Amino acid sequence: MKVSRLTLCSLVVAAAAGLAPAAQAATPAEMLAGYTAKAGAPASPERGQKLYTTNFGRDLGWSCASCHGSNPAKDGKDQMSEKRITALAPAFNPARFTDASKVENFFRLNCKDVLGRECNAGEKADVLAWLLTLKP
Repeated sequence: MKVSRLTLCSLVVAAAAGLAPAAQAATPAEMLAGYTAKAGAPASPERGQKLYTTNFGRDLGWSCASCHGSNPAKDGKDQMSEKRITALAPAFNPARFTDASKVENFFRLNCKDVLGRECNAGEKADVLAWLLTLKP
């Protein structure tokens, strides 16, 4: 299969921005590399864990852990709908952080609910770096 220079350049730019083409799957490590590159600084698992567990005092006083659980290796439960949320840590849920558009939507919605704003690339990298440290 021959790949044009324009297509190749588009893929490189998308990867550097932390985005994968919609039809292309990503890995959690690729997602982390993209967010880290966009942030321009190394990710910190410690900062990621702190962000995940901090109650930001918004509306209902939620943290990420309020719904995803204090242990993201296990299933959580949505506080409003009581719907089950599958494990967030990629080692315990291989489907997590494998679709760039789903990941971006996940961060957009959840960060707005918890922090009251969208997360920046560094915060996304930090949370993902921490989640990648969790192993079975």
